[in-house]
Amino acid sequence: MIAIIDYDAGNVKSVQNALKKLGFEAVITSNIETIKNADKVIFPGVGEASSAMKKLQERGLDAIIPNLKQPVLGICLGMQLMCNASEEGNTKALGIFDCEVKLFPNSDIVPHMGWNNVSEMKGKLLENISEIDNFYFVHSYYAEIVESTTSVCNYITPFSATLEKDNFYAAQFHPEKSGDAGFKLLENFLNLRF
Repeated sequence: MIAIIDYDAGNVKSVQNALKKLGFEAVITSNIETIKNADKVIFPGVGEASSAMKKLQERGLDAIIPNLKQPVLGICLGMQLMCNASEEGNTKALGIFDCEVKLFPNSDIVPHMGWNNVSEMKGKLLENISEIDNFYFVHSYYAEIVESTTSVCNYITPFSATLEKDNFYAAQFHPEKSGDAGFKLLENFLNLRF
């Protein structure tokens, strides 16, 4: 069973629809027991970091997510909330990845919106995906490049496009909106064995 975490932060239906196209059923839920017992967990997000953290705290999800033992995939804001802290609302985050989230410099050309490629690819999420493939990004804040970085994107400054640590995986771009390459990434995650 695949659980998509629902905390009123955007794109859960588009993720569910993408999984359905790949032949996987997923439940959208904020129920702690359902999430803990799922085979895989997807943590998507669109919105503002500090208000999203408040929603997680209200539902007790902030205490659960960092302790999950099955594969977990953070998407966009979900990825940023898996880091230590975000400059967006100056909020403490979940601390899964030892990484800070910062506002892009030069706000005249923010947000980073549209298609871009990634480089320095490694890790399980990006298997059988080429550096010429593009992914769809929409964000004004970025995660620094750290030891857990498994691919890099360059927009104003280089930043982490994907992260991996233990059973936690994350993508700054939206795989569910990124065509064949995004679907391949989702498939790689869904086929992980732990």
